[in-house]
Amino acid sequence: MPSTEIQRIVLLVLLGIVGYLLVYNWNQDYGQAAMAPPPRAAPDAGGTPLQPPLQPIAETSEVASASDVPGEELAGDLPMQEVEESVPTAQLVHVQTPVMEAWIDRAGGDIVGLQLPDYTESIESEVPVRLLDRSRWHVYLAQSGLAGRDGLDKSSGTRPVYAVDQSEYRSTDGDVEVTLRYEGDSVTVTKRFLFAADSYLVGVEHEVENRGNAEFRARLFAQLKRDSSRPDAGGGFFMGPRPYVGAAFTTPESRYEKIDFDDLDDEPFRAEVKGGWSAMLQHYFLAAWIGDPDEVNAYNGRRLGDGNYAVGFLGQEFAVAPGERHTATAQLYAGPKIQRDLDAAAPNLYLAVDYGYLWWLSVPLFKVLEAIHGVVANWGVAIIGLTLAVKALLYPLASAGFRSMAKMRLVMPQMKRLQERHAGDRQKLTQEMMALYKKEGANPFGGCLPLVLQMPVFLALYWVLYESVELRHAPFVLWINDLAAPDPWFVLPILYAVSFYVMQTLQPPPADPMQAKVMKMMPIMFTVLFLFFPAGLVLYWLTNNILSLAQQWYITRSVEKAAAAKAA
Repeated sequence: MPSTEIQRIVLLVLLGIVGYLLVYNWNQDYGQAAMAPPPRAAPDAGGTPLQPPLQPIAETSEVASASDVPGEELAGDLPMQEVEESVPTAQLVHVQTPVMEAWIDRAGGDIVGLQLPDYTESIESEVPVRLLDRSRWHVYLAQSGLAGRDGLDKSSGTRPVYAVDQSEYRSTDGDVEVTLRYEGDSVTVTKRFLFAADSYLVGVEHEVENRGNAEFRARLFAQLKRDSSRPDAGGGFFMGPRPYVGAAFTTPESRYEKIDFDDLDDEPFRAEVKGGWSAMLQHYFLAAWIGDPDEVNAYNGRRLGDGNYAVGFLGQEFAVAPGERHTATAQLYAGPKIQRDLDAAAPNLYLAVDYGYLWWLSVPLFKVLEAIHGVVANWGVAIIGLTLAVKALLYPLASAGFRSMAKMRLVMPQMKRLQERHAGDRQKLTQEMMALYKKEGANPFGGCLPLVLQMPVFLALYWVLYESVELRHAPFVLWINDLAAPDPWFVLPILYAVSFYVMQTLQPPPADPMQAKVMKMMPIMFTVLFLFFPAGLVLYWLTNNILSLAQQWYITRSVEKAAAAKAA
C-alpha cells in the first residue's frame, strides 16, 4: 500500500477516535434524558422574587410529616440516634446579601430557597438562577439539624419550629448572622446561619445549652434533598451535550466520585470520611455540605420514600453535661463552580468542575486562560492568546510535521512514476518508495504529528469551555455574546471550514480517489459538528487553523524554494 494512503488512513483513524471519544463522553456524563425546566417564580412589582409556595401549615411547635432525616442505620460504625421532623410555619426568614438571596424555613431551619443575583437564567432574561427551591414543580433543599437520642429532629417524623427575632435580613457590604432558637423543657438549641457578604459559603452552627439534670446526647446531620428533574431542557441536537445532574462525594478511595440517581435507586451510598463533603451537581452550579474537617463523618446517599433523593452526612455523637454548652458546625457551599472558591472551601471540591479524564491538562489550561483574561479582560481574546501560547509551545514539533508534509508534496510526481513503473510488483514498489523517502528526507507519517499533538489540547479545552462558569454568558465581539454557547450566526464554523479547505490545498493529495473524496468531505463534516460546539472552542480551532495555515504556507514555500535552488 502506498505510504500516502497509510498516512491518510492514520489521519482518518485519529479523527474517528476523537469523534468517538467526544460522543462517548457525552453519553457517559451528559446523556441523561432532558426534562422540561420547572417554572420560575415571577418577580413582584418591587423586583423581589416571590417566596416559593408552601403547603398549609399548622402553628404548633412540632407537627408530624414524612421523614427526610437519616436514621441510625446510616451511621455505620459511628454511634448515632434517630431524628425528628416537623412541619413548616407560615413565615420564612428572608436573607439577602450581594451574592445570594435565601429563604429559611422556621420549621427545621432548612434553606428552602436560594437564588444567585449575579447569574441569570439566560442572556435574554433578568430572572436570577434559582439553585435551591421548594415549589410544586421542584424540590431542592439544604437541610440540617440534630439527630440522635435527644436530638430535636427524629426519623419518626417531626421537626422543631424555631423562633426568630426578625424575618428580614439585608446586607450590602457586611456579613449577616441569622439566629433561630428552640426552647425545650430542658434544652435550648440556637441555630445560626453565617452569611458572608461576598461568599457563597454559609456557616451553620447548632449550639446546645443543657438546662436539665441529665446528659444530652445528639449528633449533627446535614443533607441536600432533591428531585431528579433537570434544571434546563438540554440541547436540541441529538449529539448535543447534556450536563451531569446528580450526586458527588469525596472519599478516602476516590477524591471525586459521582453517584447517579439511578445508582441510588439500586443501592444506597455510604462512606466514612474525615472532614469530607457531599454535593448535588448541575451545569455550572452546585450545592455541597462540608463536614467538620477534624471529625470522621458518616456520608450517605439514598432515595427517599417520596421519590426524592438525599445526600449528606451524620456527624459524630456528642454529649452535653447538665449546665454545659456544645456547638456542632458544618458549612454549606451553594453557588457557581468557581474553582478558586471551591478549592478554598474544602479539599478536592474543585474537582466538581468536571473536566473528565483530561482534568490534569484542563486545569493548567484554565489557569493560563484565566491569567490571560486578567490582562485583556475579554474571554474571547484570552482564548486567542491561549491558542498563541499553545502554538508557540508546539511550534518546533509542528514545524517538523509540516516540513515532512511539504517534502511529501514535492515527491508526489516521483511516487506516481514509481507506481506506474512497478504496478505489478508491490514489494519492489515499497522498496523504491522507501529509498525515495530516505533520499528526499520525507516521512509519510510526519504529517500526522500536528494533529496528534493538538487532539489532547482540543479535548481538554472543550471541557474547559463547557464546564467553566466563568465563560457562561461571556461575550466576545459583535454577535457572539456567549462563548459557552454555539455561534448563533454560524460565522465561526464557516470560517473554520474555509481555513480547513485552504489547508488541504497545501497538503499532498491522496493517491486513492476514494480517500481524496473523503478528505474533501472533512471540512463539511467538521463544520456540521462545530455548528453545535461552544463558540469559544470553535474560536480556538479557527485561530489554530489560521496559525497552522500560515506556518504550513511558510514552510512549504521554503521547502519548494530550497528544492528549486538544489535542482538549478
